[in-house]
Amino acid sequence: MTRYFASAPSSLAALVALAASGPAFAGEFEVNPDAGNNTFSAVFDAKLGERINAVSSAVGCQITYDERAGTASGTCSVPLETIRVDNDDTKSDHFRQWATNKKSDATACLLEAMFAGVRVGKLEPGAPASFAAQIPFKVCGRSRAGGAPEKVTGTALLFPPGTYGERKTIRIRATVAGFDRDAYRVGPKYTDGWLARVQSLATVVAETGTIDLSLFAKAK
Repeated sequence: MTRYFASAPSSLAALVALAASGPAFAGEFEVNPDAGNNTFSAVFDAKLGERINAVSSAVGCQITYDERAGTASGTCSVPLETIRVDNDDTKSDHFRQWATNKKSDATACLLEAMFAGVRVGKLEPGAPASFAAQIPFKVCGRSRAGGAPEKVTGTALLFPPGTYGERKTIRIRATVAGFDRDAYRVGPKYTDGWLARVQSLATVVAETGTIDLSLFAKAK
């Protein structure tokens, strides 16, 4: 009995050391909206009208990656005020009016995505992991009409510490095809003062487009 209790502290110390040296199964990551390399691009290409490109380099995310389950959960957002349309002040202002319907403060408006349990599998350096998920979006607090999520596809690639900065980094590239702005009530027909121009803009500005995201999520 004495021998057992004498060896217990060393056994406990070994277990603590093993737990400390073992892999972390859940990691917290962040996409810094001020880094300048976390980008959003939305292209709306009308067959008989304009090809409009809305861009921002201020995407921010909070992500939890569960290594054991191979899943990611979190939120991402783009402030409306940071989105530039065709690098033109007037078009950018018009887009802000369409997004807010001139009923809310543009500085408080976000394009948001909220996701949980997105399966990406085990991330390995140099091996992009593909993913596909149904993810709900909001524009200025408004969900898609009917509440349906958007289909998001993409890849996630792991950079160990020292290969892309000092912290572990996950590069994320994602695409949302067929994003319907009208389903989020973004457009002239929902905006005060634009009703007279709805008909003339119908063929000029496409209702559906493609969103592309290029993000670098760094371990906290």
